[in-house]
Amino acid sequence: MKEAYKHQLLWSAQNRKVIKRLFLGWRKKAPKDLDDRFHSGHERAFAEVDCLACANCCRTTSPIFKERDIVRIAKHLGVKVSDFSNRYLRRDEDGDWILQSSPCSFLDLETNACSIYDVRPQACREFPHTDRKNMREILGITEQNAHLCPAVSKTVQAILDEVTD
Repeated sequence: MKEAYKHQLLWSAQNRKVIKRLFLGWRKKAPKDLDDRFHSGHERAFAEVDCLACANCCRTTSPIFKERDIVRIAKHLGVKVSDFSNRYLRRDEDGDWILQSSPCSFLDLETNACSIYDVRPQACREFPHTDRKNMREILGITEQNAHLCPAVSKTVQAILDEVTD
């Protein structure tokens, strides 16, 4: 991971309480322009952050695999759905399919490239979710992602900077 990304995640760690308080306030009463704030921050952050220079999400967490993701990936790999599930997945405490372990089995640890990129799970395609509508609905996961993803951290920092200016 690039040093700048480590520093960005350090910023999130050092500001954990501030971020938590901000998100708690938004859960109670979100500003009308919350989506716009996130979308603007998302665009700026991804102009600077290169996922292939980071891959922290793939190294440390698991996406949720929906049934359609499992079928699509198994077909792509030329294996039975049950064989794919048994080899790579497990059920979590919520009953969702997730990876058995981290880092992701499909991550090339040298290049940070995904070997199933074209058929990756929906959760991976949409990560870190900061460009979606109705951000208020996913503030919990977004708060967690601010400590995992440098781009989300940058987005939150930009919003905090606007709020405190």
